[in-house]
Amino acid sequence: MTVPVLAAVTGSSWEAALVANLERTPTGITVVRRCVDLADLLAAAAAGTARAVLLSSELRRLDRDALSRLAAARVAVVGLVSPGDDAAEQRLRQLGLQHVLPADSAAGDIATAVTLALAERAGSSTAFADPLAAFPDLPDLADRGELDGRAALGEAGEPAAPGRHVAAGFQAPVEAGSGRLVAVWGPTGAPGRTTVAVGVATELARAGVPTLLADADVYGGVVAQVLGFLDEAPGLAAAARLANNGQLDLAALAQVAPVASPGLRVLSGISRAARWPELRPSALEQVWSIARSLAAVTVVDCGFGLEQDEELSYDTAAPRRNGATLVTLEQADVVLAVGSADPVGMQRLVRGLAELHEAVPGVLPRVVLNRVRRGAVGGDPHVQLAEALERYAGVRDIALIPYDRDATDGATLQGRALADSAPESAARHALASVAAGLVGRPAPRKRRRLLGRRG
Repeated sequence: MTVPVLAAVTGSSWEAALVANLERTPTGITVVRRCVDLADLLAAAAAGTARAVLLSSELRRLDRDALSRLAAARVAVVGLVSPGDDAAEQRLRQLGLQHVLPADSAAGDIATAVTLALAERAGSSTAFADPLAAFPDLPDLADRGELDGRAALGEAGEPAAPGRHVAAGFQAPVEAGSGRLVAVWGPTGAPGRTTVAVGVATELARAGVPTLLADADVYGGVVAQVLGFLDEAPGLAAAARLANNGQLDLAALAQVAPVASPGLRVLSGISRAARWPELRPSALEQVWSIARSLAAVTVVDCGFGLEQDEELSYDTAAPRRNGATLVTLEQADVVLAVGSADPVGMQRLVRGLAELHEAVPGVLPRVVLNRVRRGAVGGDPHVQLAEALERYAGVRDIALIPYDRDATDGATLQGRALADSAPESAARHALASVAAGLVGRPAPRKRRRLLGRRG
């Protein structure tokens, strides 16, 4: 039984010789169609005319989005490059292809690669290999630059002014792929996702943990504004664009994620909600994967939406607005579910947790209640909130962030993190405890003010 294969190597000087060699040699694969461009390839794959495709890096508009559509059509992919073209091979591997061969390989070797790709396709629901496999020599990449300990300082060693940052050199501060991904999610109603994400990321960095803060809110991110980054191009959109084109590596990710303070890099988000199609799920998968080698912890501020866009389910290639949030939650090692500590916010959180379990089966979120105050719930807020969540959501372990309005307003006004503008704030100390729990450290103790005797 032969395997029907599509050939999409148009424009390559070796296309004719390749197809002739495959047709002449009994290898168990048969080229059923020679596609003239990417659109022709996607149409043929969607029609179910083949089980695998041979494509080259020279195929115009080839990106991770196109490979996602091939994966949706259950078509295995094998890449072919001109002999000795290392740049083309690297690009295909950065796009996520595991099987890349020189075009002058023996027909039997190409058939073997197709067979392996088909076997992997049958045993896996994911489209791509680990993007880090494209970087076998990660330590060598660190030679491109060094992380300056004064990255957030000016030329004379002065702290950078609000609204400015210094893009430091690049060095991978963690072991390849060992970083953790923390998704900060919460239901609709602005429960304080950004406040928690920024606060936790800042506290991790201040504790000496290399941290990356990313804004993946597809409904309009405000992390850049909260930290005082003015007129910033969205770093996450730039990273996703590079990933989609097969050009994202550690150095490129570090370049679009400038240093905001010592130990903290920031991937700013889209400021206009209309730009949500730029944050494609397939591209973000690679961004988060490479981020695990750039920072020990990556904290992602997610959007609230979890809907699967059922009205578009007939078109599997249509972009999903909530895809960025869903893929982040699926990839995350820890999910912080943020809710507002008031009757309306609690109701939204309980319903949101049920929707979260449906959208991402098996997720065990850590609940963080923000703006905790006695007047909103009556009685002892710690007891009232804990009993309500245990009764209606089955949640027992929760973190409480006190409502410190003056401190949070002041931090937002200054464009600074809470730890910098109000270090003794009760909310700041609660966020520090949440951050410590993420890395297995004891919660920091609040400093007591010492009273001296009068002389």
